Order: sequence, then C-alpha cells, then structure tokens
Amino acid sequence: MSGPVGAMENKNQFRLLFERRFGPFFLTQLLGAFNDNVYKNALVILVAYHAATYSTLDPNLLTNAAAGIFILPFLLFSASAGQIADKFEKSAIIRVIKAIEIGIMVVAGAGLMLPSLPLLFAALFLLGLHSTFFGPVKYAILPQALTSVELIGGNGLVEMGTFVAILAGTLIAGVLVALDNGIGWVSALILVVSVLGFLASLAIPRAPAAAASLAFDWNPFRETWSNLKFARQNRTVFLSLLGISWFWFYGAMFLSQFPNYSKNVLGGNEHVVTLLLALFSIGVAAGSLLCERLSGHKVEIGLVPFGSIGLSVFAIDLFFATPASSAHAEIGAWQFFMQPGAWRVVIDLFLIGLFGGFYIVPLYALIQTRCPPSHRSRVIAANNILNALFMVVAAGIAVVALKSGMTIPQLLLLTGVLNAAVAVYIYALVPEFLLRFIDWMLVHSIYRLKTSGIANIPEEGPALLVCNHQSLADALVITASCRRPIRFVMYYSIFNVPVLRFIFRSMKAIPIAGAKEAPEVLEHAYDEIAAALADGQLVCIFPEGQLTRDGGIAPFRPGLVRILERSPVPVIPMALSGLWRSICSRNRDKWKVATLFPSIALTVGPALAPAGATPESLHGIVFRLAASDRVARRMP
Repeated sequence: MSGPVGAMENKNQFRLLFERRFGPFFLTQLLGAFNDNVYKNALVILVAYHAATYSTLDPNLLTNAAAGIFILPFLLFSASAGQIADKFEKSAIIRVIKAIEIGIMVVAGAGLMLPSLPLLFAALFLLGLHSTFFGPVKYAILPQALTSVELIGGNGLVEMGTFVAILAGTLIAGVLVALDNGIGWVSALILVVSVLGFLASLAIPRAPAAAASLAFDWNPFRETWSNLKFARQNRTVFLSLLGISWFWFYGAMFLSQFPNYSKNVLGGNEHVVTLLLALFSIGVAAGSLLCERLSGHKVEIGLVPFGSIGLSVFAIDLFFATPASSAHAEIGAWQFFMQPGAWRVVIDLFLIGLFGGFYIVPLYALIQTRCPPSHRSRVIAANNILNALFMVVAAGIAVVALKSGMTIPQLLLLTGVLNAAVAVYIYALVPEFLLRFIDWMLVHSIYRLKTSGIANIPEEGPALLVCNHQSLADALVITASCRRPIRFVMYYSIFNVPVLRFIFRSMKAIPIAGAKEAPEVLEHAYDEIAAALADGQLVCIFPEGQLTRDGGIAPFRPGLVRILERSPVPVIPMALSGLWRSICSRNRDKWKVATLFPSIALTVGPALAPAGATPESLHGIVFRLAASDRVARRMP
C-alpha cells in the first residue's frame, strides 16, 4: 500500500492521541466524563450513607431524585444544544462549556462543604446541563477532525475513554469519601479537574460551523420533533438512533441492578459492586478499541448484529451462571472469586461489555457519516433525548418488574430476551445491517483480505466501479471492503435462484441479461443503473460479462460505454487477486491449489473521467492493478 492514505490505514488508532486534531479533544472529554462521575458517585454515597446530614427525606427517594435531576436537562435542552453546535464554531463552544464547568464545580464544592442539599442538587442539574450541551459537539466534531479511515478508531477511543472515566470516577469517589476530610478532597479534585479540562480545550483546533445561517428555534419540543422527522428521512440513520437508545436502555437496566445483584444475589459487599462495574466498563472499553481492527479502518455496520448477538447470549448465560443462593455473610471481591461458578459470572459480565462496544461504536460512526453535516449536531441532540427517554423507561420497567415479584436475575434474563427481539425487529426493517454482518463473517472467516487504495472510492456521490471477475464471491469481497452500499449488476438467471433471490433483492442488486436472450431485462437494467447513479449511489459492474475461465482478464464488453453515455460519472477501476485459487472460482484445479484462509486482495485505482473511460483503457488499467498486486503479494 502506498501513499499517505495507505500509510494512514496501517497506523494504530492510538497515534491520534498524540495529534493536535484529536488529542486535546480526547483529553477534554475524558476529564469531563471523569469529573461527572466523581461528583455524581460522591453525592450518591453521601446521600445513601449520611442522609441525615443533608435531609430528613428517605435516602432511596433522594438517590432516585438525583438520577432524575441529572437526566432532566437532556429532555429539556438537547434541541437547543444541537442547534448551537451546528450554528457556531465547535472549539469555541467547547471552551465556553468547560469554562462554565469550573463555575459548576465551585457550586458543587460549596454544597459539599456547607453541607447544603439544594446546592448539591443545583450543581447536579447544572452538570447535566453541561453534558447536554457537550454531547452534540462531542460527536459532531469527530467527522470534521478525522478522515473516513480514522473515524471508527476515533469513536472507539472516545467510547473507551468514557467508560474508563466512569470506572475511575466511581472508584476514586468511593475512596475519597471514605477518607478523613473526604468531602474536602472531593471538592478540591473536581475543581482542579475542571480547570485542567478547560486548559486542554484551549488546544482544540477550530472546527467551522456546519450551518452558520441556521435560524434558531427556541421551542425545544418543536425543534426536537423537527430533528426526528429529518432523521426519519434516512431510515438507516433513524433506526441507528433507536439502536443507540436501546443500548442505553440495556446498559441502564444492568448498571442500576449491580448494587442489589451484588448484595442480595451474590452476597457481596461494596467491593463486589465495584468489581461488577469494572468488568462491564473494561469490557466496553476493550470492545470499542477492537472495533477498528475488526472493521478494517472503516464504518463496518456488520459489527452491530455481532454485538447484539453477544449482548443477548451472555445476558441469558448470566442468568444460568448466577448461584441459586448467596453466602450468609457479605463477602469481598477476592472471596467472591473463590465461590463456585464465580468465574462464569465474571466472564459473562466482561463479554456483555465487550459486545456492547462492538454494538455501539459502529452506530455512532454510521450516524456521523450518513447524516448531512448541516444537521449532524441536531440529530445527535435528538438522539440524546431518545437516550434519556429510554433510560427512564428502563427504570420504570425495572421498578414494576421487581415490585411484581421478579428477581434480579430474571430481570436481567428478560433484558437479554428483549434485546434479541429488538434486534430481530430492527434487522428485519433494515436488512443492510444483517447482510453486512453475514458478509463480514463469511469474508473474514474464509479469507485473509488485504485492501489497497480504498480511499479512491468516493465518500459520497455517484461512481461506476469496474472490476475483474474471478469468482462467485467477488461481490462479497468488494462489499466487505467498502463502507458505502454498492448496487451490483448481476446475471439475471443467478439473481432469480430461489432463496438467494431474497438476498439479492435485499442487496438491491440489478439483474441483467444479454440482448438476444432477454432484451427487456437488459433495458430495465440500464434504466436501474441510470436511476441509481442519478441518486448518487455506487454501481459495480464486471465488464468481462462472465467468470474468468483461466485466471486471466477477458476483454471488457462495450456495455459500460452505454452506461457512461447516459450517466457520465467518475469511473473507479478495481482489481481482485487471489480468488482464482478459491473454491468459488471456475478453476478446474481449485481443489488441488485451494488452501485454508487464502490470501486475497482488492486494489482500487484512482478515479477516471467518464470521457476517457473506454473498455480498452479500463481493461489495461485493471490488468496492471491486478498484475502489480500479484507481484507484490506473490499471488496467482
């Protein structure tokens, strides 16, 4: 792989942490998430164990009220936050937000030291307001700062940082509150961290406004409804919003049960609660980081069904792994590890987090890439509202279920089963998710795929992809290599094979035939190709018209000339190598030369202007791409 883009694809995502376009932003959001969790968990601990110092009200009531106060700003102000993030330059917005955070922490420190419950809850509300306005900027700035091949890695780092901050904030809050003068230590820490966060934000590069001429709508309900209506215009984006909100429903259901699950079911003390949270958080962080490697540096929505399967399988297994009765006395974390079956519980919780990372990171990246930049922040803000609503619903369902006599393990089992039902429903509505998953699994299970020049495929707009035809798996390999959906032109008799026809129709493949055997099919295919290109889609053709019979590249047929005469779009030459040795080819000796996990490659050349893209010139380019790749990789 050559050139700056190729070099970028081979680099590790962690290099972004040392680059100014990402590093200061990452540090800013990490410190903010850490501060949120230090304060929230310190407040919850103080209310739970020292309620009399702050109020005569029931501690359980105060704990639930605290959760509601923090979520309330997301419901009230997310619409306004999204408009501000789209209308103004984003680095300036972040600096204003971080400066306000310093003031919020002064209020929080005063509430802790006095002590004053009204000040503590006021600071909590303001902290929720701070997070409400930071969220849309947080996810909308990434596509402006990162390239398409870096976006999945950047999102993985952000999600990893968020869950590490949750874990660290929870642990440190618990440690500090238990110290002599712990309240003073917490007050000093949150103030210092807020100042550090502001200083880090000063180094964030400018990110121009996406919609500077936006007319501000002060009615949050009307604006939220407008943003949801806009998101619904793209079905995949809207269902991705619902998918993200479902993850927060799932996560809220699990995290809220950890204290009582530890105490009443596992017989553990507060250290076991911390262990459960650590397992879940570390799992999400690991899954988020692994997304870049598993996706091949692109937005791979095939990981979403993979993640949802794990979320259900290991939630259900957790139910069966949970012991029938707890120890009589509360046990610590080390004693818990010594209990029969404890390791199965530990592994299940870690894997739930891991598959949660596989699930959530591609969905955020998908919204960032498929939502128009002018509306990106507002759509993310609408998503924050949905997240908050789903979390409230999760809390309501948990209360009703537990009040009706359901046990905590049964509630977690119900969550896993509901997740499976929701996944089936969403993937039935948008087959693209499931098809990408099947494609991703097949290609990465059978082949060792290497790609070169993928960045030559445009991120938006129409293009005609032209490739040699080595095997029946060619379309799967190309689909697995490109983050954008592709309309493939395929022979109509294969398109109409029973059972497979459903898959091809879901892929929106375009059936084609020869002029003599089915002229009406041919004309309809040309019409479909023209309509797809006019709509800004990618269309891929195999101009040889058939699978290679000798491993070479046959002359290209003139049909592509007719396509370009009607739709003069950029032409992207591509070459496949290595598939001639696979069992999906017409190679008579394939059973002799086929190997397990064969190395295959897709090489993409620079775009050509339609005027110069003749069958002869394209044949020569594709031949040279394939030949150069075979020499580089020693493939036949």
